[in-house]
This record gives sequence, structure tokens and C-alpha cells, in this order.
Amino acid sequence: MNSVFLDAASGEPMDPVAREAYMAALDDGWADPDRLYREGRRARMLLDAAREAVAEVLRARPDETVFTASGTAAIHLAVAGLAQGRSRISRRILTSAIEHSAVLHAAEFTATRLGGEHVTVPVTRLGELRTDVLAQSLSGGAAVLCIQYANHEVGTIQPIERVRELLSAAASGATGSVPLVMDASAALGHMPMPESANWAVLCGSARKWGGPAGVGVLAVRKGTRFAAAWPEDEREQGRAPGPVNVPAILAAAAALRAREAEREAIAARHRELVDRIRAQVAATVPDVEIVGDPRRRLPHIVTFSCLYASGEALLLELDRAGYSVSSGSSCTASTLTPSHVLEAMGVLSHGNLRISLPWRIAEEEVDRFLGELPGVVARVRAEAASADSSPTAQPSASGTEAPGSETIDALGLMCPIPVIELAKRIAHVPVGGTIRVLADDPAARLDIPAWSELRKHSYLGEQPVPERGERAVAYLVRREH
Repeated sequence: MNSVFLDAASGEPMDPVAREAYMAALDDGWADPDRLYREGRRARMLLDAAREAVAEVLRARPDETVFTASGTAAIHLAVAGLAQGRSRISRRILTSAIEHSAVLHAAEFTATRLGGEHVTVPVTRLGELRTDVLAQSLSGGAAVLCIQYANHEVGTIQPIERVRELLSAAASGATGSVPLVMDASAALGHMPMPESANWAVLCGSARKWGGPAGVGVLAVRKGTRFAAAWPEDEREQGRAPGPVNVPAILAAAAALRAREAEREAIAARHRELVDRIRAQVAATVPDVEIVGDPRRRLPHIVTFSCLYASGEALLLELDRAGYSVSSGSSCTASTLTPSHVLEAMGVLSHGNLRISLPWRIAEEEVDRFLGELPGVVARVRAEAASADSSPTAQPSASGTEAPGSETIDALGLMCPIPVIELAKRIAHVPVGGTIRVLADDPAARLDIPAWSELRKHSYLGEQPVPERGERAVAYLVRREH
């Protein structure tokens, strides 16, 4: 059985149109486009044509648009260039709490280098920017504001129009204008770029829309204070150092034009399939939380968390069954840190799966996935429960608890064992009683409060337990029903 790729948000295979353009450009676009001989002029013509095609989709001018070595490079250059250009005005960088890690890393690094500060603006449980908090943050002025068009993990579209209004109000106030960096990587090829976004810099990544890896796009509006924070050269207006890969850029432009031509029809089809996924997962998988805004979202992304299951185990089991998906859980991607997006939203991180539909996904492939998912989750949960048989995972009364309370010692155990134990033991505590969960897995700090809210119990807070280790924390939950 052929495998089914369901991680398009990380990058898609090269579109056939892009592949054809790339192969053709290897013969005609290999030369340095800055040279005046015929091979260079031919490469320049191809590069200019690609620039015009991409700029049209971005709603930018061709002379505002440059190409970079990747989407990550575009983001780093955008944040550093704007912050450097406005460092005499402010050294404060604002971002949402759920920006791509490339944005957060660039903001933290640049703010530290300039002697400024990086301030994150919180989001709601649906992953939407808290514009009330943003308004307060803008009152202190900033060198740059970074807001993604739509989130790459849960698909929630951000209130860009409201952000534009707040930026306009700030520009007319005492603190002055604040330029917007808009990361459109997750949305390009899937959503039209907003006409009224009022962005100063826009970033994108070709591999997200079926172009080749190694091509990013950076658009800088005319009149924007942008200064290179790196050694400049003469290429790409000094905004992206190093020579450009003309064949890859031409392939990226061809893929984006092809996607734009079909965008509305494919988006409608993707939205219908994602609605089906959301409905069937909720109906066929017990104890599941579907996260992200159900309406204001990208058409091709759906994310859900399966209680009492390990995200890594789900990924591996689905891979064995022939399905390639992604996860925002901890214990995956060689890290023990939960997804900062899920953490900022305050939703469950363990057992998390992100499904992002590729351009040419077949309906029967989605149906096949939905048919196998409940069995996969059940097997992973059963394995997690059987792994919970060691003595250290059993509830242990310390002898000092108040009547109606209990302590669970889950120290040394990884997600989702602490939550599994909590769910098993809370039924043995009287209503109004409390459970104290001892855990040292970083995911517990997110998952125990999220589980408590999902199950309508009260999370009472946490406190360190230094006598049990540096990372040991006690989480307190009160049973409410």
C-alpha cells in the first residue's frame, strides 16, 4: 500500500510544474544574472520574470521583492534588518507568543544584540492574538511588530485587520508608527494575501507551496527603515547576501503561479476534507481535543490532541501504518520541550497530531486514514497504560495529606503517564478533595492544567519539591464533580 503524506505544512514535494521549470532553467539560467554577457542576460531575464510573478501574488512591487536562501533566512533578515534600521527609535521587539520559532529566535537574538527587549503578546485558547494586550504593548512603542498571517501548527488566522487598526492608531499617537513583519509562510498558496494588512516586510518559504527547498522570499515596502545587520554585498539590493539560485527561484515562481491559479478550488476541497476530519475524529476517537479556531483557519490544517497517548508513539505507529504526520507534543523531534504554540494556547500537548493536506491529496486517502486512526490511538493508549505498571507510577499516600486528598508520585515518568495516573485516581477522591501530582517531565506543567480545564476540575497551582530533585514539581488539582 502506498504511503500517505499528511505533513504538507512542513513542506511539499516539488510541484510537477516547478520541476519542469527547474529542469529548463538549468540550461538557460545557470549563469550569474549580474553579468553582461548573453548567458548572464538570459539568467537575468528569468530572474526578473520570477520576481514579477512572485511579487504579484504577494501584492508587492517587483523592486520590493528579493529572494533568500530559505524561509528561515528571510525571517531572520526581516527581523534583524528592521530592528537595526529603527534602533535609534526603539529597541523593543514585539511578537505574538505563537510565532514560528525562527521569528522568536531572531527576535530574542536581535533584541539582546541591540541591548533591547523581546516582548511576547499572548493568544487565546483558540490561538488568536490577544489584540487588547497588543494595544497596551504598542503604547510603549516598538522597533518592530512580528505577527504571522496564520499559524503553522493549528491553522488559526490572525486578526490582521484589527492589527492594522491598532498600528494606525499607534502611528497617530505619541509613540509613533511601528512596522509590521508578517510571516506568510503557512498561508502563501493557500490564502490570498490581505490587501489591507499594511505590512512593512513580508516573508515566505517556497517549499511550503510546492517549490524547491532553498528558496525564501522577502518583500520590503518602499520607505521602510531597513538596514543590513550583516556584511552587505551587491546582490538582491544588499538585503540577502550571497548569489541567488536562478533555476530554483524560477521553479518556486512557477509553483506559486500554479497554486494561485487553482487556489480557490483546492482550498474549498481542502476545507471540506478538514471539516470531515474534525467531525470524524471527534466522533470516533474518545477523549480527544481538537485545537485551533474551527472557522477562522487555514483550509488544509487540522490539529488535535489524544488524551493518554504519547505523541511520539502515535507518530511511529502511524508511520508503520503508512501515514506521515506531524506532532507538537513533547518527546518528539529530539526534544523534551512541548510545542511553544500549544503551551501559549494552554491546550494539551501530549498525544498531539497535526494533519496538513498536500495539494493533490485524494479523498480516499483521507478516508483510509480516518478509518485506521481510532485503532492506532487505542493501541498506543493500551501500551501507555501497560507501561504504567511500575511501582513508582502508583499513587502513594505520604501520610500527611488532609482527609480527601491523595498524592501521585510520577517522578521520572514521561508524558502522558502523569496525566494517565491523574485521570485514574481522581475518581477515588471525593468531590472537593484534591490530588497532588509529583512530576518532573516539563510537559506536565502544560498538560495537567489543560487536562483539568478539559475535564472541568480546578487546577490549584504548582510548587517546587526540592527535596525530591531540582526539577520536581507538585501540581494540585481539586475534583469538582
